[in-house]
Amino acid sequence: MWGAELRRRASVGRPHPVSAAARLQRGVLLLGLVTLLGTLGYVVIGLEPEDSLYQTILTISTVGYREIGPAHLIDTTGYRVVTMTLVVSGVGTALYTLGVMLESIVEGRLTDQIWRRRMDKGIAAMSDHVIVCGWGRVGQTIARDIAASGTEVVVIDIDPDRFSEMELPFIEGDATDDGVLAAASIGRARALVTALDSDAANLFVTLSGRALRADLFIVARARIESAEAKLLQAGADRVVNPQHIGGQRIAALILQPSVTDFLDVVMHDADLEFRLAEVEVHAGSAIAGRSLRDAHIRDRTGALVLAMRDAAGRFRSNPTPETLLQAGEVLIAIGTPEQLLALGEAVADGATR
Repeated sequence: MWGAELRRRASVGRPHPVSAAARLQRGVLLLGLVTLLGTLGYVVIGLEPEDSLYQTILTISTVGYREIGPAHLIDTTGYRVVTMTLVVSGVGTALYTLGVMLESIVEGRLTDQIWRRRMDKGIAAMSDHVIVCGWGRVGQTIARDIAASGTEVVVIDIDPDRFSEMELPFIEGDATDDGVLAAASIGRARALVTALDSDAANLFVTLSGRALRADLFIVARARIESAEAKLLQAGADRVVNPQHIGGQRIAALILQPSVTDFLDVVMHDADLEFRLAEVEVHAGSAIAGRSLRDAHIRDRTGALVLAMRDAAGRFRSNPTPETLLQAGEVLIAIGTPEQLLALGEAVADGATR
């Protein structure tokens, strides 16, 4: 995915986080071992345990406040050997541990900044992508399904904890803020999906999105039925109530399980040979103004037209061969990926004769 690739590129040339943590752990263990051995060394030559630990820490930290212990012990060779050994080994270990700690902190922040800057540049260069507002359970399903189809996705959410395992480009911010939507390149986006936790927030995002882009396709999530009409009035092209749709699906599984399973497989199973797709008949297409019989869609492409939707949004199911194909209509067809691709090319470039 685009986000995973961006993370991979941003991490090139820096130590893996696990190796940095291992080096820090090794430094702390060595520092603890040196402190323990130094304390034991001073105890062996005659210092009290408390004084031995204090002298060890003073020596390792290079503070050099004063030497602890009776004068007759300080002047002994053993005392000097322990101190010199601590200076050579302990100071080096302490500096190593401190260096690894600072390196991890500074390097992590710099890497995050570089990675964030690269991702922001990638988002700014996007076009024909989908903006998904909200990384909850509904938003995650939407974003992952869209990304799985090959369409680029930008996720917006205000909670930074939700992005810990994110593999998609994201913006941390309030989706109701016009500046955040602009940072998601809403000016070149294909669609805006608002799937926030409250209907009020979804309403606000819908208003903002429509104000920024009059031609933007907006899909809004509704939690309660009374909010659906308000979201449509605010500018949403489609309003989806997950609870309502979930109830309908359960009922369909009970009443017509085979039909429901077939539609699920056709829409979501990538291993199935046949797919459903929609193809718009643009003005100037060779099939515009022809009947289904004269266009020879089935003969030329192999795809089967199941329904048609006119510019007003009305559907015509199971159209007859005499049905005329008008510019602006959308054909809903079933076929293999190759057949549907041939249909799209035929409608777009006038290959159908």
